[in-house]
Amino acid sequence: MTTVLSAAPTSQKQLTLALVGNPNCGKTTLFNALTGLRQKVGNYPGVTVEKQMGAFRGPHGETIHLIDLPGTYSLNPTSLDERITTEVLLGLRADSPPPDCILCVVDATSLQRHLFLVSQVLELGLPVIVVLTMMDLLKGEGMTVNTAGLSKLLNCPVIPVFHRKGLVELRHAIVNHKAPAPASLRQLSSRDAAFRLALFEPNLDQISIYQFSENFVAEVVQKRAFLEEEQPGWRQKAVTDRYRKLQKICSEVMEHHHRLSTDTTQRLDQILTHPIWGWVSFAIVMIVMFLAIFVVAAYPMDWIQSGFTAAQNWVKTSLPPGEFTNLVTDGALAGLGAVITFLPQILILFFFIGLLEDTGYMARAAFIMDHLMSRVGLHGKSFIPLLSSFACAIPGIMATRTISSARDRLATILIAPFMSCSARLPVYVLMIAVLFPPHMPWAPLVKAGIMVSMYALGIAAACFFGWVFKKTILKNDPLPMIMELPPYRLPLLSSVFQQMLSRAMAFLKRAGTVILGVSIILWFLSTHPKSDGSSPELALQKSFAGQIGLALEPFIQPLGFNWKIGVGLVTAQAAREVFVSTLGVAYSVEGGEEATQPLREALLKDRWPDGRPVFTPLVCVTLMVFFVLSLQCMSTVAVVRRETNSWTWPAFQFCYMLALAYFAALVVYQTGRFLRLG
Repeated sequence: MTTVLSAAPTSQKQLTLALVGNPNCGKTTLFNALTGLRQKVGNYPGVTVEKQMGAFRGPHGETIHLIDLPGTYSLNPTSLDERITTEVLLGLRADSPPPDCILCVVDATSLQRHLFLVSQVLELGLPVIVVLTMMDLLKGEGMTVNTAGLSKLLNCPVIPVFHRKGLVELRHAIVNHKAPAPASLRQLSSRDAAFRLALFEPNLDQISIYQFSENFVAEVVQKRAFLEEEQPGWRQKAVTDRYRKLQKICSEVMEHHHRLSTDTTQRLDQILTHPIWGWVSFAIVMIVMFLAIFVVAAYPMDWIQSGFTAAQNWVKTSLPPGEFTNLVTDGALAGLGAVITFLPQILILFFFIGLLEDTGYMARAAFIMDHLMSRVGLHGKSFIPLLSSFACAIPGIMATRTISSARDRLATILIAPFMSCSARLPVYVLMIAVLFPPHMPWAPLVKAGIMVSMYALGIAAACFFGWVFKKTILKNDPLPMIMELPPYRLPLLSSVFQQMLSRAMAFLKRAGTVILGVSIILWFLSTHPKSDGSSPELALQKSFAGQIGLALEPFIQPLGFNWKIGVGLVTAQAAREVFVSTLGVAYSVEGGEEATQPLREALLKDRWPDGRPVFTPLVCVTLMVFFVLSLQCMSTVAVVRRETNSWTWPAFQFCYMLALAYFAALVVYQTGRFLRLG
């Protein structure tokens, strides 16, 4: 039997608290209010589920450690993040200390539903404190909660907290409500609680998380069989009885007064979830967000790019010429710049996601998209990860942990990279610049149309392969869309900014290290072996990367690509936008992607040995199609490996997307040549 929930010595002035609650209950706001800036964000070992920890002082100087657990509706997990919550509370994870006390955050406006989780937590045998949030919203609806009466009925402290009021009382309740039981009793109580939870687990495969002994699952199965025989429908009856008790509690503690305000949430939902106006509102929100991501972010992106360029120039002038200087400027700084340049877009995306979550609109967006997503076999919650992938596939893939079905989650991961991320933009911009002269009539509209068509192609590919996967290798029974529609609230900007910054730092840590390492490796391949006195183009051709490009040319020539494009395709594995700077080196153009016009002229002058131009309009379109459909991002591969805990799925994803990109590009180019379009 696994030892769990051992009591902390009372002599130590340290406490470990677990913060639990339903999604959208105000849990993160409370966490931020208690811990301030003393937070640490990481992952639980083996899975990419955010592990947010913080510390604060008690009223007498006690050190109190707080673990913010993923939101869950019950202790019977239906998704990966909910499973983490159950494991931590039961003391089954070696990477997290067993909690000395549990803070259950409850939205007072939905008291009965939130008390279901509280009732399960109370059965764990640990000290529990119920924290009531949204009390001001409840008062606006003409109701209040008798907190003293609720505390008596639940037999635990109940502390209302809103607008930082009640935090002092909460700190005192935490240090005064330890009530540690002997270790043996707590262990027995925890096993009994786990046994009760396992009885109600609808999926027998999930019972393995209650890892107490080899006979544990057998005991559960035997008990379930006995109950089914003696009391058919016992599970439904037990749940009904639990809800009946909770309803009785709510009827005793809820005090109704004269209604002070109209139901704003209901009025807004008449528009925002309307079959027509809901889509119009959704489109407006998306347009504003994308304008911010691609227009507003352009200015800080230029500043960051200029800063890295200045840093590279400074290093070149300050350090003596040599391999080390080239490594720092062309390897390390270039690799970091490729990641950090896109940080403004990531920050803006996370800011909007936090804003939409805090206001309650994100749940409506998923609700609206559920009908469309279900047409291709995906869950409505897949919309949020796919939306995130337009900025970068990495945070999009990480966001799939909220999807309850493992197969739906995997299907979303496999198609997320089809969304045209911001790293593809430099490639699109360059190819469109080659396609059209700068002063062509109606050029902005035509260029915008081509750009939109590339995004549309990625979306169509994602929908098609989502449908294919759900009909074949990831086939399962469709799950109904069950999602809470929380009341609309004014967002707490401090909380939104803290979430934005913590997620951005996690992104930099995960993506930056991978791209930095790969960029240094590719720098070495592109600059070695040395060719003294050779032109930049000839030096690149003789390098390891150039030899790879020449080796690839027979395979990519049917697509209209030459060896220089092949080198770009290889270096683009570090980051797609590296393709443009690689072409700048290959065609001896200084400035890379900042020198679009000179590079455009150089590309237009390039010729095959027989005199034919390389970069025809057909080749430009073919190259964009290839980039839309291929997975050229090793950091994405690394994140998929972390999410799936296997190399099988990232390898499959890379291969099927590469095969699709090659075949689609081949069809486009050869069809165009047959029709004499290029």
